[in-house]
Amino acid sequence: MTHIFDELVEKQRAADQAHSRVEELRHSYGPPTQQGGWTRPQAHTYETAWRAWRDLAREAQSSVTEYAKESGKPRNEIEAEVQQTVSRDLQQTVSRSER
Repeated sequence: MTHIFDELVEKQRAADQAHSRVEELRHSYGPPTQQGGWTRPQAHTYETAWRAWRDLAREAQSSVTEYAKESGKPRNEIEAEVQQTVSRDLQQTVSRSER
């Protein structure tokens, strides 16, 4: 499967957003080992979010690997470029919202 760089960025962005959701839920619900633990709906919501993050991250990483093979560039360089682009785009979005 042929990948273009913008697709890699979008996949990484989606994985990062899913990870943020998992972190938000952890913060909101508290530790699952706290007295009383999580309710069933909380546990289900968290597990669903965690699976989505895991699947999106796996897809992003797999796509980076394929892209690196297709382009002949080292995988770590592609991964770094993707991360830099995602970070730069996020910074630009934050800057625009602060205006």
